[in-house]
Amino acid sequence: MKVIEGVVRTYAWGSRTAIASLRGKPVPSPHPEAELWFGAHSAGPACLVEEDGTTIGADLLSVIESDPTAALGAPTVERFSGRLPFLLKVLAADEPLSLQAHPSSEQASEGFARENAQGLAIDARDRNYRDPWHKPELVVALTEFDALAGFRDPAVTVELLRHLQVSELDPFLGMLVGQPDSHGLRALFTTWLTLPEATIQRVTPAVLSAAVRVLESGESAFGDELRTLLELGEMYPNDPGVLGSLLLNRVRLQPGEGLYLPAGNLHAYLDGTGVEIMANSDNVLRGGLTSKHIDVPELLRVLDFTPVNVPDLIPAIRTVGAERIYLTPAPEFRLSRVELDGTGMTQPSSISFDMPGPQILAVLSGTIEVRPAGGAPLAVTAGRAAWLTDADPDVVVRAASARAVFFRALVPTHG
Repeated sequence: MKVIEGVVRTYAWGSRTAIASLRGKPVPSPHPEAELWFGAHSAGPACLVEEDGTTIGADLLSVIESDPTAALGAPTVERFSGRLPFLLKVLAADEPLSLQAHPSSEQASEGFARENAQGLAIDARDRNYRDPWHKPELVVALTEFDALAGFRDPAVTVELLRHLQVSELDPFLGMLVGQPDSHGLRALFTTWLTLPEATIQRVTPAVLSAAVRVLESGESAFGDELRTLLELGEMYPNDPGVLGSLLLNRVRLQPGEGLYLPAGNLHAYLDGTGVEIMANSDNVLRGGLTSKHIDVPELLRVLDFTPVNVPDLIPAIRTVGAERIYLTPAPEFRLSRVELDGTGMTQPSSISFDMPGPQILAVLSGTIEVRPAGGAPLAVTAGRAAWLTDADPDVVVRAASARAVFFRALVPTHG
């Protein structure tokens, strides 16, 4: 049982305030801070530290690799080849992320082997598959959180496109009117992603001008969708992903709400701060809204064009005392939110955990004390996490402040 310090990832779309504030650092931060990683991913394993923040000199990946069975437990070692199967993050987006999707297990395994056979280096810019694993993910909003996720019901998309009244869209609208299903969505999205640049330069401005006109009229039922379209169009002029965004569900999560993204789901986080957990993989197929590598044929191969309703992407929640568990089918992770009240007036002041396998308790607010049976408590402050191994005894977690909020990540025992 140790305190771990997360690894800050500085991407251009990140926030200069959210993660710095969480960690008690000066605001604004010198660079945009996009993600805070708590895990054992080779690109950024968390560091083990003393309670006062002094670095121990080891990282979580090396600790697990030195004794996988003690760290993870025999069942997790066997199921996930000796790897911690999840990566827990705090994500803070001040600007939209790329339009992207993740492969299934079979697609990832095949793609990784194929690119290895081609001799592509793991860190090559044009590599799609950096490991042989899939990457389902769940994000839980800490603030209001906006995203695009999954292909919208084609009938609603037809209504949106007709609402714009753009003659340049007529040939494309006909593709969806004639086939208002996954086949029509595939045909239209593929067409938009492969348009000649000259056509994009003609169609996109006309669509953006129409969006401005409709919003100024104040008579649109698609206000959020059109405002997102304009934002993306300003940031990524002549990017076909701007048109592609018109086909996706516009999602707004309130704090505490979750969004689960299975393999093949096309999505883009737009704005907000959340806790994200995913299978421990780095496989991303991008479709636009980025300067990074885009492989359209491979993206089209992994995408699921089945229309999805937003409620189907929202995980059910099971509440057990102070713990809110977000239920997903992912075998690699289970995520829950725990709020404790140090006074014991509005919430319990402590909670007991006895789940086998590895666990990470990431503190978002206040301070917790993690006390093992018969041992001394471990204090964990906001912005840090507790690492619990399979070999550790059962623990009691107590709020050491008036209010303490943390997220608990573990490997579920089913599957």
